[in-house]
Amino acid sequence: MFDILGQDIMYLPGVGPKRKTILERELGLHTWGDLLEYYPYKYVDRSRIYHIDELTGNMPYVQIRGRILSFEEFSKGGRQKRVVAHFTDGHGVVDLVWFHGAKYVYKTYDLKTEYIVFGKPTAYGGRYQFAHPDIDKASELQLSDMGMQPYYMTTERMKQAGLQSRAIEKLTRTLVDKLSATPLPETLPSFITAPLHLMSRNEAFAGVHYPRTIVQVQHAQERLKFEELFYVQLNILRYASDHRRKYRGCVFSHVGAQFNYFYHHNLPFPLTNAQKRVMHEIRHDMGSGRQMNRLLQGDVGSGKTLVALMSMLIAIDNGYQACIMAPTEILAEQHLETITGFLHDMDIRTELLTGTVKGKKRKEVLEGLASGSVSILVGTHAVIEDNVQFARLGMAVIDEQHRFGVAQRARLWAKSTNPPHILVMTATPIPRTLAMTIYGDLDVSVIDELPPGRKPVHTIHRYDNQMSMVFKGMRREINAGRQVYVVFPLIKESEKSDLKNLEEGFAHLCEVFPEYRLSKVHGLMKPKEKDEEMKKFVSGETQILVATTVIEVGVNVPNASVMVIMDAQRFGLSQLHQLRGRVGRGADQSYCILVTNYKLSEETRRRIDIMTETNDGFRIAEADLKLRGPGDLEGTQQSGIAFDLKIADIARDGQLVELARREAQKIIDADPQCNSAQYEMLWNRLKELRKTNVNWGAIS
Repeated sequence: MFDILGQDIMYLPGVGPKRKTILERELGLHTWGDLLEYYPYKYVDRSRIYHIDELTGNMPYVQIRGRILSFEEFSKGGRQKRVVAHFTDGHGVVDLVWFHGAKYVYKTYDLKTEYIVFGKPTAYGGRYQFAHPDIDKASELQLSDMGMQPYYMTTERMKQAGLQSRAIEKLTRTLVDKLSATPLPETLPSFITAPLHLMSRNEAFAGVHYPRTIVQVQHAQERLKFEELFYVQLNILRYASDHRRKYRGCVFSHVGAQFNYFYHHNLPFPLTNAQKRVMHEIRHDMGSGRQMNRLLQGDVGSGKTLVALMSMLIAIDNGYQACIMAPTEILAEQHLETITGFLHDMDIRTELLTGTVKGKKRKEVLEGLASGSVSILVGTHAVIEDNVQFARLGMAVIDEQHRFGVAQRARLWAKSTNPPHILVMTATPIPRTLAMTIYGDLDVSVIDELPPGRKPVHTIHRYDNQMSMVFKGMRREINAGRQVYVVFPLIKESEKSDLKNLEEGFAHLCEVFPEYRLSKVHGLMKPKEKDEEMKKFVSGETQILVATTVIEVGVNVPNASVMVIMDAQRFGLSQLHQLRGRVGRGADQSYCILVTNYKLSEETRRRIDIMTETNDGFRIAEADLKLRGPGDLEGTQQSGIAFDLKIADIARDGQLVELARREAQKIIDADPQCNSAQYEMLWNRLKELRKTNVNWGAIS
């Protein structure tokens, strides 16, 4: 069958070789289908003509109908001219203004023709004017056909080549007209579209690019968004279903002596109800005969590591080994310290494997893993090296998993004859709709309670002219035996920015606090230097740590009670929350000070207000998603889920995400083998859309 959407964009009337090059380079549009999926970013109502005496200065774009009375020129210096056309509709006079392109204006417009002028009116010199308006001959423009005019994003190079939004609109209109003569094949069956009252694919493309009313726009967008999200969810759920059918996990049939001893003698505090619920979910997975693939979400300090350790003890009780992989050496070392502290007086050999573990010690660890005498391995990427061989790996915990690539996790997953149970942990709260899309192939557990005794961090907003007050509070906390973080957004001064930078900030803090010792950490330092400075702070040798966001994840200093974030307006909500999570890890009251200048946008002020109002990571993550959008979707480039959303917005289309997932789940439940003739249209479409045939979804 002829593939109209696969046609080279050059062969669409109005494009040609030159425009093809610009559209490919600037927008990545190569085919007719690419242009069809280049959606408008806004619409303006073109159905009404205004009289000039109805205009006001706060109006959006409007259109008027009339004739040019006369032209007037004003010199701008040199050969440049400003051209003004005095325009009337019999109800008043306005000025049409061009700041360049005088030759074009005189060549194109005259005093005899009736025109429709479209633009934004602004008051100037006692009269309204339209700068560089859209102008059409009234005889050629059928307003009854215009309805809502679409607007398309364009670049400066496109505008210079005559490819403004209006030009893109005309190209898209040509394409939509062709589709009315050669309808596109449907991509969703009627048993999905009919109950949901979704319009056809052809109607949706026509409605989104050339709508008569805003209601038509909404219905068209709903159909296109649903389809996009439906196939994303169908792909994810197909991966998950395939994984569950094909990969059998180790069966941990019982809870034994090690777990019970730990639970009755070493548990530092009673488990919260949330921890008990998550342990029940994990225990069920481990005994089910299928490989556990679970995401464990929990705010900083919620007790995820304790849950992970108890899960590893179940593996050990069933004759297996366990490992936990962390993204940095510092975090790996802290996990080791935490775990060995929990396991005091228990005969469970726990070892560390990082890039700095070398020589005799490394040999001992590798031999212990191969013989099975090492029960728990804590490490970094070093864990997945080829020479690291386990006797019987049954449980793998991955901390802050978005920092690991899919291929790296695959190598860990392959270190056992039977795939180990996988527990992925993140301290970054993920909104439900986002988790469905990024981690849709994982079962999700949430620890949404803090252990008893933890006090919420008190968050305060200060302006940068109130630093003496901030320094006074820092000194009070340090004199009480506690420690302080000070975070800067930059390392070195940028000519394009007025932000305080870490180097200047460090020098100034040394002057303000001559009686204390300070450490400095940033991303451009060599790993060894960075680790040495961090260790000084962790051990209490230094009282103030001046850093960039390298400390966002994985630094555990219970004695630190103050987090000062300079130029806090430059950070996103989730990043601010992660930084705040570095304090409040002990029993003392902790504080987070957000320092900004006075010139704050409304959105920035809202971010600061949310931070001072709540410590709830999930509420903050939801707000961040709505304010900033999904962006990189927290590591989706490494998640193995291939998709590219062109019209749907996970932040704003949460209900559609959930609807699409429910519909996709129905298909998976009805046809788990993906081979039923009834669903052939869906599986064929999914094959077209998939960017890779590698089943990365089997590797969490």
